[in-house]
Amino acid sequence: MITTILFDIGDTLVRAAPPATAVEGLVAEPLDGVLRTLQALSRTFRLGAVTDTAVMSEADIRRALTGTGIGELLPVIVTSADIGAAKPDPRGIVAALAALAVSADEALFVGDADVDAESAAASGVAFARVDPTTTLRDAVRAGIRAVAGPFVAAQALVGPVDVTAAAEASDHQDRLTKPSGALGQLEALGVQLAAIAGSDPPPRPRPGAVAVFAADHGVVADGVTPWPQEVTGQMVANFVAGGAAINVLARQAGATVTVVDVGVASDLDQLGLQGAANLLRRRVRPGTASLAHGPAMTTDDVHAALAIGADVAADLVAAGAAVLVTGEMGIGSTTASAAVIAALTGRPAADVTGRGTGIDDAMLEHKIAIIEGALARFPVGAADPITVLAEVGGLELAALAGFIVGGASACVPVVVDGVIAGAALLAAVALEPAVLPYVIAGHRSTEPGATAVLEHLRLQPVLDLGLRLGEGSGACLALGVLDAAALVLAEMATFDSAGVKGAQD
Repeated sequence: MITTILFDIGDTLVRAAPPATAVEGLVAEPLDGVLRTLQALSRTFRLGAVTDTAVMSEADIRRALTGTGIGELLPVIVTSADIGAAKPDPRGIVAALAALAVSADEALFVGDADVDAESAAASGVAFARVDPTTTLRDAVRAGIRAVAGPFVAAQALVGPVDVTAAAEASDHQDRLTKPSGALGQLEALGVQLAAIAGSDPPPRPRPGAVAVFAADHGVVADGVTPWPQEVTGQMVANFVAGGAAINVLARQAGATVTVVDVGVASDLDQLGLQGAANLLRRRVRPGTASLAHGPAMTTDDVHAALAIGADVAADLVAAGAAVLVTGEMGIGSTTASAAVIAALTGRPAADVTGRGTGIDDAMLEHKIAIIEGALARFPVGAADPITVLAEVGGLELAALAGFIVGGASACVPVVVDGVIAGAALLAAVALEPAVLPYVIAGHRSTEPGATAVLEHLRLQPVLDLGLRLGEGSGACLALGVLDAAALVLAEMATFDSAGVKGAQD
């Protein structure tokens, strides 16, 4: 298990003033991006540096780092001047490990050259290479992913949002040609986007990418919905063909739709989906077992789905997505979602269980009773999120939780849809609380569990249109509002620039 990350820092850093780069080879990455990555990693890992700056000692480098914020994050810096050996001699890495009191198998060394890789190999530590085409964040993600998996890598890179950028955006809002607060929630969204991006004004959240995670639920066999399980696979085919509501709304918003089979029970090849470019085959298992009679899945299944979601988020951002949207499909999903919400909020099942696809009173009572019976198997409000997802969750819920963490780790906003995505968000926040400032509630679903999630996490939804479709539909509709929030900060005149007297004048 990796507990320590060492970085190669050298001439690029110590010879230039900010905004220089902080890692050799990262000539295109500004210092603030590197600093933000190190801040995120420092929450989980011990950090250090090993460098071939032969003419400078550790004290010299620390003086060079003054004012960058990086020196405080690197308790150990070993230079070739200090130990009298340059890379690929491994003594620099060995000395850093000794100073941090960790073993070689606990460390990852991040560098940009062959001598760095050779030094890592000679000292027995894992190596991640960074080059001018990648960011430090991407290099570290790849290194941790190779050792510990994609979800652990994503979780490690979720750091605090930029409070300085948020303060600048808030001050900027007050200088725009309008009464303070006159644009209501639009102003708060603009500040949040600035905090996520680390800049004022924030970049426009375009293009967007919707990921629709699809999976089946064994509890369907227990009579919680009038819809047959086969509809899940049929709707996957509809998504792939571009005929579903989410496809229409995504086209309007200029967003892509990627469908991910994480647990569909149907044979999708029999539905003619061989080779579909917008369908990812990531099936963990063909649907869950019934939560009414025992665990819906194993903890290994949960971890596998979390990893899939984190990977999908990373791939979509790497492909150019500036905002991620949660989507899902699975007959029986509102039963699993209500159970997860009740378990993680401590609310009674009856308070968070809705009619889903439109069930009658008798079926609703039956649905609540099944959820209550399942919740009796573990301590509600006290169980860890992995146990909750395994006992009563769904594969798409776990994948969505991983997707949310993955988006936050890439420093992009994640717009969450209705009750199913809300249940996944509860699990994501329980696993990694630092994701919450990166999340925007796209809308308020009419399902009671959705309001329970919003209240529990103190989120204000962007829209309230009486929607209950799912698929990511309400979140996708909110993208236009987010874009407007960014444009207000980018294009609206200030009192000074427009020559307009403000209330303070």
